[in-house]
Amino acid sequence: MERLGAPEPGCWVHVVDPTDAELDVARRMGVPDALLNHVTDVDERPRVEHVGDVVLVVLNYPARRDEGSGPPWRTLPITVLLAPHGVVTIAPGPTPFLAELLDGRTNVAAGRASEFVLRVCWLLADACLAALREINNGVERLEHALKRSLRNEEVLGLLDFQKSLTYFATGMKSNELVLERLQRIPALRWESQEQELLDDVRIEVRQTIEMVEISDNILSQMMDAYASIVSNNLNSVMKVLTSVTIMLAVPTLIASVYGMNVALPGAHDRWAFAGILALCVAVGAVLFVVFRRRNWL
Repeated sequence: MERLGAPEPGCWVHVVDPTDAELDVARRMGVPDALLNHVTDVDERPRVEHVGDVVLVVLNYPARRDEGSGPPWRTLPITVLLAPHGVVTIAPGPTPFLAELLDGRTNVAAGRASEFVLRVCWLLADACLAALREINNGVERLEHALKRSLRNEEVLGLLDFQKSLTYFATGMKSNELVLERLQRIPALRWESQEQELLDDVRIEVRQTIEMVEISDNILSQMMDAYASIVSNNLNSVMKVLTSVTIMLAVPTLIASVYGMNVALPGAHDRWAFAGILALCVAVGAVLFVVFRRRNWL
């Protein structure tokens, strides 16, 4: 791979967030308008389409979201157009997973269309696994906060991660179906070496799907468990506050009674105040012992 100043026959044109001028470049490389109508649709589903001499392959790749709220990751479509005069890839957002191809670290010729698509799919699966590891690390950080949490923010954070896993699972399963359909495209010639690469890519995609499903199942169970933990933590706090309130209420009642402006036993005794204070302390101590024995404190 080497960068060119202008498109040439047999080259690879990579476009991010395409403009009309960039789409014209794709048309000059032999891509019909019928295949360019949906390249800017961020909700385009993975599929394979064959029009004339051009093969369209749409795959889903993981993309980080910049917004502060919501799932940290989602999937975006990347369109691979295998045209007679070269290859065109179009994505609605940044594609860091293609850096290995763009920098020339992976040697693949744009003229070998089937191998090119398989390399893209392989890098895409690796990017999904890297994003999955980042999500698992984020889940572990939330776990420590959830053990003592009384709020819903941490549980909502787990829900955002689960949404990302749902995007990954749906996108990678669709990519797997695309790989199966690629073999039935007559325009793509599958040599023995490319057939072996296809089998390797299938294994990589299947492994990614299984890893995402495992993380999704674990996260679903964690959300149920930690929702109960948050509720139990809140119940424990309320139990302590209620017990303390009762312990203070009884001495307060005694003090309130002896605070009335009426004749009461011991009203003229010089030790009345000390006795009442000792009674309040004793009652509070008895309540404390009873609550402790019943595990209310």
